[in-house]
Amino acid sequence: MAHVLFVVSAADHWTLNDGTLHPTGYWAEELAEPHRRFSEAGWSITIATPGGVAPTIDRGSLTPQAAGGEDRAAEIIAYLGSIGEELDAPRSIDDIDVADYDVVFYPGGHGPMEDLAVDATSGALMTEALDTDRILAVLCHAPAALLAAKRADGSWPFTGYRMTGFTNEEEVIGGLAPKAPWLVQTRLVDLGADFVEAAPFTAHIEVDRNLYTGQNPASSGEHRGGVPDGRVAVVLAALGSEASTPGRLGGAGAALDDDEGVRVEQGGQGEQVVPEFDVGELIRRVEEDEFEPVARRREK
Repeated sequence: MAHVLFVVSAADHWTLNDGTLHPTGYWAEELAEPHRRFSEAGWSITIATPGGVAPTIDRGSLTPQAAGGEDRAAEIIAYLGSIGEELDAPRSIDDIDVADYDVVFYPGGHGPMEDLAVDATSGALMTEALDTDRILAVLCHAPAALLAAKRADGSWPFTGYRMTGFTNEEEVIGGLAPKAPWLVQTRLVDLGADFVEAAPFTAHIEVDRNLYTGQNPASSGEHRGGVPDGRVAVVLAALGSEASTPGRLGGAGAALDDDEGVRVEQGGQGEQVVPEFDVGELIRRVEEDEFEPVARRREK
């Protein structure tokens, strides 16, 4: 059985640049849909927050407009109600041992910009997950949490990593950019991220080595069909990837042959040649080589 850790913001507000407190928390679909997918795959799920504080739902994410209709909003609310006991009694991230998990997952919402972006414990969890080949999956505004990661020498562990997240353009469209003390995309680029953006509010994921990032709520589980067995397939599905289509894979030791690829139009960057792979091949790498399951590591 695979083990996944959900690290969720404990913030119930975001402090804007005029000092006002914008009510927020975690984005409902970004927690509910991945949780459902991991649960249906038979994975063991642990929810943790800073201080073990019960996380707050961003009420805006429960409106029919934000959720994709009244039926979808009701579905999300019902699912969150079904896991209410887990949400009401999360573990503290201070008590988490990354070695116990195969996947570390961060859902978004503006909450992470208030607490996880400056939480050294969360940053250390992310760094350890990266360095020990756990799959680190981070969605929407949650890449803000990457800002708190730091090595002993002060360097940023994610320098040069290709990633995505909630874009500056999306924040402008959402109406909060003028009041934002800082923007996720700008901060990540300033630190050295290779940030890739797609059209606003379209499903989009990036995979670079063991870092998986999704751009926005549309990336939290758009694919509703069946997916192959395997940890990577489930993570891709949870982030909104079409499991049957080519994807993006990069990083040292991860790319396929350079002369094989597909041309894609992505994020206003023009045509790019990106490696073509199928999820089955990526799963094979996960199960045999790169992302060895916790159970197998413990047997050694």
